[in-house]
Amino acid sequence: MSRSPVASSAVQVPSAAAAFDPEAQPVIPLPGAPGLQSSTLGLDFIRDTFARSIPWQVDPRFGRSDLLPADAGKVLRPAAVFMPLVQRPSGVHLLFTRRSAHLNEHAGQICFPGGRIEPQDHDAVAAALRETREEIGVQAEYIHLLGQHPDYITRTRFTMTPVIGELRPGFAVHPDAGEVAEVFEVPLSVLLDPQRHRLHRLDPGDGQVLHYLSITWHSYFIWGATAALVRNFYRHLLAAQEDQ
Repeated sequence: MSRSPVASSAVQVPSAAAAFDPEAQPVIPLPGAPGLQSSTLGLDFIRDTFARSIPWQVDPRFGRSDLLPADAGKVLRPAAVFMPLVQRPSGVHLLFTRRSAHLNEHAGQICFPGGRIEPQDHDAVAAALRETREEIGVQAEYIHLLGQHPDYITRTRFTMTPVIGELRPGFAVHPDAGEVAEVFEVPLSVLLDPQRHRLHRLDPGDGQVLHYLSITWHSYFIWGATAALVRNFYRHLLAAQEDQ
């Protein structure tokens, strides 16, 4: 398994306010970005990308400098998520979950399997695998790990490590109904198309202007930290594509 040598972080948009509608916030222009070749979206290329040391950077719009000064000294809680790649006849897909509507935090939002790193977890990878097993019932034997991306700092004070891997043929999904309302897949060709990435502006009225990304596919609105992790995946593969 390889980890990108570029250390960076990012900030998630707050979502606690019941009146906040992430789909209704104004969209501002994103600079044009190159598309990815179809071969770049294949598992062979992705495996090779993580096997090499490729210089790249996360999206600079979501760097550590975006943290509010009042938050800078607060303790961060470690967490990890698993970004599961699935090979389908039509191409590679990325698997997501939609959180149950009754949960206290981020109810109904789209995310990757994951959660906080517990004392019994050896590291972020162990936490991501455990959360994947607990949330969607996929056992570690059906997961082939590829690598990690730089940590992402959320506005809820989690430092989240993205773990990337592929699901082996024969895996079965058994969602925990208490946490997961739905498990679904989106084609990588859709998610990593920069023309589909939208940048939103949020002015909470406290003098701090925030921004977050979104990607829409059918009825699914993927936004905030989850969309930012997808955008970083795009940037990693683009750097690998340009490094050929």
